[in-house]
Amino acid sequence: MEQGWTEALSGLLAGEDERLVTRVHEPGQPAVTAPIPDDLHPQVREALIGRGITSLYSHQADAWETVMRRGHTIVTTGTASGKSLCFNLPVLHVLATDPRARALYLYPTKALAQDQARSLTELSIPSLHHAIYDGDTPQEERPAIRKRANVVLTNPDMLHVGILPHHAAWGDFLANLALVVVDEAHVYRGVFGSHVANVLRRLRRLAEAYGTTPRFVLTSATIANPLALAQELTGLEFDLVDRDGSERGQREVVMCNPPLIDERTMRRASSLGEAATLFADLVGEEVRTICFARSRRAAELIYQFARKRLEESSDLAGRITPYRAGYTPRQRREIERSLASGDLLGVVTTNALELGIDIGHLDAAISVTFPGTVASLRQQWGRAGRTERGGLAMYVAGDDALDQFFCRHPDEFLERPVEAAILDHGSEMIYMNHLCVAAYEGPLEPGDEETLGPGMIAAADRLVAAGRLRKRAGRYHPRDWKFPAAKLSLRSASPDSFTIVEAEAGEIIGFVEAERAFSTVHPGAVYLHLGEPYEVEELDIDGRRALVHPAEGNYYTQPKIETETFIEETREERDALGVPLRFGIVSVMQEVVAFQRKRMADHEVIDLQTLDLPEQNFVTQALWYELPDMADSQPLQAMLGALHAAEHSQIAVLPLIAMCDRWDIGGLSTNIHHQTGCPTIFIYDGHPGGVGITRRGFDEFERLVGDARRLLDECPCEAGCPSCVQSPKCGNLNEPLSKHGALDLMGRMLTAGRAAVA
Repeated sequence: MEQGWTEALSGLLAGEDERLVTRVHEPGQPAVTAPIPDDLHPQVREALIGRGITSLYSHQADAWETVMRRGHTIVTTGTASGKSLCFNLPVLHVLATDPRARALYLYPTKALAQDQARSLTELSIPSLHHAIYDGDTPQEERPAIRKRANVVLTNPDMLHVGILPHHAAWGDFLANLALVVVDEAHVYRGVFGSHVANVLRRLRRLAEAYGTTPRFVLTSATIANPLALAQELTGLEFDLVDRDGSERGQREVVMCNPPLIDERTMRRASSLGEAATLFADLVGEEVRTICFARSRRAAELIYQFARKRLEESSDLAGRITPYRAGYTPRQRREIERSLASGDLLGVVTTNALELGIDIGHLDAAISVTFPGTVASLRQQWGRAGRTERGGLAMYVAGDDALDQFFCRHPDEFLERPVEAAILDHGSEMIYMNHLCVAAYEGPLEPGDEETLGPGMIAAADRLVAAGRLRKRAGRYHPRDWKFPAAKLSLRSASPDSFTIVEAEAGEIIGFVEAERAFSTVHPGAVYLHLGEPYEVEELDIDGRRALVHPAEGNYYTQPKIETETFIEETREERDALGVPLRFGIVSVMQEVVAFQRKRMADHEVIDLQTLDLPEQNFVTQALWYELPDMADSQPLQAMLGALHAAEHSQIAVLPLIAMCDRWDIGGLSTNIHHQTGCPTIFIYDGHPGGVGITRRGFDEFERLVGDARRLLDECPCEAGCPSCVQSPKCGNLNEPLSKHGALDLMGRMLTAGRAAVA
């Protein structure tokens, strides 16, 4: 295999142009094995042997011991390391030992549940009766599943709206629920994770009401805080299994940066074109390759470019395919089977194949632009080279600030630790909405604080005062008996949301929180859904609906937003880098007054169009710091530019500390804030109530400022560009910005920090 990719990339690896950033060899790892446990039920042992499994990896044996002897367990090991067996062994053993026992498997996607169901079927264990229960399950099959299945595979959305509120029909299942498996737990972060944490607490509460306390087994990609994540998701204490005993082949890592084609704007050649060439050249040498793109459109374009190149040079064009969420389940299953069998040599995909679906052994993995987190990048690269033959991992940079930052620091990038998964189950808006749903499932009472959290009674009293619950004989009941779960989306922090409707087909393609609707789906906005651009025809504010159609033209939109903040509560404060740093709760007031249309190719402004929309307000978490010494030290415009650029750079690098996207974060910089009385920079969670992102920034503030200054200092542009200070989400349309002013400001802060330590 190595000979194939060496030939395919000969020009790049020879350093014939500026594209090669670095090439690093990572040694392989032999398997560390352990015998199949002696006390494993004979049925399960025979099924393993029948599948050719005569020993376990060490982490699978560790997980068996931990789950069976101690209880709640989180397993965090590499991609394709056999994590499924870590929970299947104890589950199948318990089911074979106790005919009444039940287990619940929770997956973030339907495709993963389907994949696991196939694997369970192949084991052919007589005592196993598994079934998928999700939105696609026919109504006529559901009663039999509730009655007979001893393993139910579902997703958090179905558990939230289709199972827990109807727990009376699930009484026997809940009364015998022995184990709950939460696969791919690192996916549950931010708003989604904060919701899922509440759903799992509601599950624990109902299981307890039916007389059982199930053990939880979580699996995750490698993250910085697995135990904290497990505890925050479930409210329980966990043991950790993280010693990966699976075999891993040697790996060659190649970082590639498309060549600079315009020094004035710092514009580079297309990362999609670069990736398509690399992908086609690898497939042309029959190197089995997976290529990850950040959107469906990008995946389709890379596929089209690569297919054309292969048609011109070989007869292999028919052995590549795109793969994305928009395909039917049957189409996706066929692609997965063809990849696993080797009929297909290459696939271009979104992150739909990043998670643990079985697609066989691949030789090379290409990640096109930074996928958002180091954890995701490692997941993607881990899709190739798990066998002793080894593999190739490639990274093709874009012109985004983080991509170019990494290209300037390749060694640090490759050694960079994975991020922490951040969520906050107690985020007020999310938590209180779930309390209303829990009250529908059964009256809340003081004892429920054990599962729902120690703040439950105080929150329930606030819901009584707000007219959403009523209190009777020390218990909290719904104010009305409308079905509250149906109104609460797990993908949104706020129950008040706008529905996004594709006008021609009438199809609902998504939702957006009411607090963010005016900035993302205002009339004329280009809205991205799964990477596909749609233009907003109409925003019906009263009807809470945005009508959209597929966008034409190669441009994007950027709203102009007037923002103010009001400090509601300071929860923590400390001196950091010579400035007073605070964390707390703020109100954010925003008014979208106009929007720009910009060309995708060079970010040049096409036009500015005004808007007439109401002001919006939401409450969230924030960090802020004051800079009183700046007030009289420089002209106003220079000071505003320095503050603004510092704010942008810190927002750009915060995703390196917390697993989030820059679109999850907002900011405000001002020469004088009406409460602090001096120049102040605010960075806040972009979701109502907040989910802990800026709390992580507060804790790691010194690192945040250090990374932000390096981002600016090492960008070769003169006055600022999209690779450093300019932001695609800036409400002030990137005006004013002073790269040099921000460098000076953060440099003085870091110097003060070093002096304080000395």
